[in-house]
Amino acid sequence: RVEIGLSGLDPPAGFRHGEPGDCERLREGLRAPGPERLLLVAEAFRRGLAAEEIARLTAIDPWFLDQIRRIVRSEEEIRSWKLAEVSRETMLAAKRDGFSDATIARLTGTAEEEARRTRRLLGLRPVYHRIDTCAGEFASFTPYLYSTYETRCEAEPTCDRKILVLGGGPIRIGQGIEFDACACEASTALAEEGIESILVNCNPETVSTDYDTSDRLYFEPLTVEDLLGIIEREMPEGVILQFGGQTPLRLARPLERAGVAILGTSPDSIDLAEDRLRFGELAAGLGVPVPPHAIARSIEEALAVAGRLGYPLMVRPSYVLGGRSMARIYDEAALREAIASWALLDDENPVFLDRFLEGAIEVDVDALCDGREVWIAGIQQHVEMAGIHSGDSTAVFPPHSVGEPLLEVVRDYTRRLGSALGAVGLLNIQLAISGASVFALEANPRASRTIPYVSKAIGLPLARLATRLLLGARLEELGLPERAIPPRWFVKMPVFPFRRFPKTDTLLGPEMRSTGEVLGIAPDLGAAFAKASLSAGVRLPMSGTAFLSVNDRDKTRLVEIARSLLDAGFRLLATSGTAERLREGAIPCETVSKVNEGSPNVADRIRSGEIDLVVNTPLGKDSFYDERPIRSSALERGIPCLTTIEGAREAVAAIRYLARRPLSVETLQEIHPRDRSRPAGLSRRAGAAAGARRADPPAQRAGPIRPSR
Repeated sequence: RVEIGLSGLDPPAGFRHGEPGDCERLREGLRAPGPERLLLVAEAFRRGLAAEEIARLTAIDPWFLDQIRRIVRSEEEIRSWKLAEVSRETMLAAKRDGFSDATIARLTGTAEEEARRTRRLLGLRPVYHRIDTCAGEFASFTPYLYSTYETRCEAEPTCDRKILVLGGGPIRIGQGIEFDACACEASTALAEEGIESILVNCNPETVSTDYDTSDRLYFEPLTVEDLLGIIEREMPEGVILQFGGQTPLRLARPLERAGVAILGTSPDSIDLAEDRLRFGELAAGLGVPVPPHAIARSIEEALAVAGRLGYPLMVRPSYVLGGRSMARIYDEAALREAIASWALLDDENPVFLDRFLEGAIEVDVDALCDGREVWIAGIQQHVEMAGIHSGDSTAVFPPHSVGEPLLEVVRDYTRRLGSALGAVGLLNIQLAISGASVFALEANPRASRTIPYVSKAIGLPLARLATRLLLGARLEELGLPERAIPPRWFVKMPVFPFRRFPKTDTLLGPEMRSTGEVLGIAPDLGAAFAKASLSAGVRLPMSGTAFLSVNDRDKTRLVEIARSLLDAGFRLLATSGTAERLREGAIPCETVSKVNEGSPNVADRIRSGEIDLVVNTPLGKDSFYDERPIRSSALERGIPCLTTIEGAREAVAAIRYLARRPLSVETLQEIHPRDRSRPAGLSRRAGAAAGARRADPPAQRAGPIRPSR
């Protein structure tokens, strides 16, 4: 239920049921705290270790160990069941002990649907109790509900129109507060339409789980079993999946099979977007290029496919969240290692392989769709190169270096894909621009992390408008402008936890590592980048020494950046190849040794406090891994470390801006005045909050913004 592939206290890898295992390795795992320790404790009981020995190895209180031993004993009883012969009392005891239908199915060697059917035939369905927010002092009427296998139900469902909205699930990297904002907007939109909103989420640290956000709130895991129990009790018209990120999308097919009405994009279209082969065939039929790709269901097949596609590759399992387990692969050994780290690889759980477009520019497109027409809300250009997870990328809106002809291609491909998918509601498409070619990387028929930021930029509540589309409205009814033009520069920047983990490598990749995002807004791109950097905790130096080491592809563009740093008063250090190119451009710099060239080298000089800014752009396997000490040393000293040439350019622009003038502030209400006309598809209250868009692009707006009064 924590969405890491477990259905209970499943045995960890190497200790599957019936396997001999290694008891000494098991004891070593018990001694060292780690993410699998609880599973190892359960496995220790299964293998006959005494509670006293486990307590000595783990220092866990015996009371807690006794609870785990009870669960293990119950598991053994369930393994002996024949579902057709199980009594109501026996099944009830298992459900009260917390065993899900999926766990019972796994232990009895049956399908989850069969375990669920047996439970229902026995007349066992969950009831719902209200969370007592008054500590028993007064009667509690808050609509906070949780399931239990008792006898009395406190849900008190109404007979009004109602729709179920799924949240983002438990707290973890990859499922951010941005999705929660979309769920809140959905509840607001439903209320404006006179429809009850019923929210399901198990994350207590969100606005969507506040007492006054929805009409009723169920604190339940986002599983088929838990959702079907709520749906049977509430009888909603349908379920909204697309505002909770990737987690609810995985439930589309099972809920559809159970007869649940899915509002918005159909489960088949969701699968069409997620399945790399089906998506590739769709794109090819539409004339939309995609990187060379293939699918594999075994290590042998993956190796054969990789040889055909060529390295480097981007590999990932299906339906991943936050880029989990995705990897950039440069050779066969790395591919074997990546696949071996996944628990399962078969017909139901294949691996997708795409040729990695190294050095390409990536753009993020957010759009509204009604099943036929597509309206593009925003195109954001990533500062980092393609291959960095979108949640970890600094993004600029509107795009700052992609020309209008290529942007028109991006719009065209987005419209083609959105219409062909029959997407309804929100759609996010990621594309890569390599030279003069545009490639579609993936399409997500759901809310993206960028929806709240794009909404702020264009002054329109996109998730609220999408909810109206899910209820059957057409785009033409919403009164949207022909093109959304942001009136400022908007820079979205991720926040990383690296300072808490000083030995980690700051180099970014396809697996998400950020824990938050901020937004910088200004008429000048440098000012917007400076605001975003300050908000993300990145303190850009105004002077000092800058270290430069870039790949061959970036050396020509580095000359301009180095000249700007010199003009700002920085002293320059560079590795030999980079220094040679800078001197060719008449830029003085000092040569410093690489890490593998002996001491004192650049890492030593970073650790000694001689360097204030690092620009290091790796390219290819060797530089990605060999230059890790540079990035780690910068992290330990709290020195900004820029790993892309675009990021370096924007950071230098921010430094130059800060040297010339102070930052100023204005409110969103000033950016999007309330007295402008509102889209026809919004209620008066929503329209007033949304405001309208200015027609003049940021490039034509010069000078500082006025401080808010």
